[in-house]
Amino acid sequence: MPNVQSLRRLLLSAVITTAVFGAGSAPAWAQIAQIPIVVDENGHGTINGFLGLQSLPFSIIPDPGPGGKPNVLAYGLLNPPGLVTGDVDLIVNVQGGGFVSDTLRFDAVTGGGTLFFYSDQDGGIDAIADIVTPFGHYPNFIDLHQETVGPGLFGAIYTPTTGQPGFVAGSPVPVTYTFISEVPVPTSLFLLLTGGAALLGLGVLRGRT
Repeated sequence: MPNVQSLRRLLLSAVITTAVFGAGSAPAWAQIAQIPIVVDENGHGTINGFLGLQSLPFSIIPDPGPGGKPNVLAYGLLNPPGLVTGDVDLIVNVQGGGFVSDTLRFDAVTGGGTLFFYSDQDGGIDAIADIVTPFGHYPNFIDLHQETVGPGLFGAIYTPTTGQPGFVAGSPVPVTYTFISEVPVPTSLFLLLTGGAALLGLGVLRGRT
């Protein structure tokens, strides 16, 4: 029966959301100080939520947003409750100004919450996300300056506040994103970085006790 199947999907989504983001689970709040999400331009993505470190699913799908393209690297964010739609542009500083190297697009509707990753083709096409940034923006967007985020890695670390792109209104703790751009990341190095993010969250928690 279609109604029963829809109810089952809804319940499964709610279970995943509660388990990963801790929505409505007050006792779990004391176990974690933040939820780090790390993504790169080659389909490596992790989330360290209330279930511990998990890989994020990725696919190549159409982006329905303004100026969206048909074949975009997309990370499923595991049904974040109250995700805010919008764009984050990464700006590379050069003499005399700067340019947009990447666009990270949050879509609250597609797949229950999706992060689209657009990267430029400066230096050639060497990553899945290298399809050039979209030709449009959501009205809700911000700029971040690209910086060093790890050994030989560049991108940005971003903790959105209320109303900003990527903010998760239903999460009891802040969600922090690390966007890795420019350098293809081997799996071992990526896991080292995500492990560092986990330790950072633990350090923050210990500092509060």
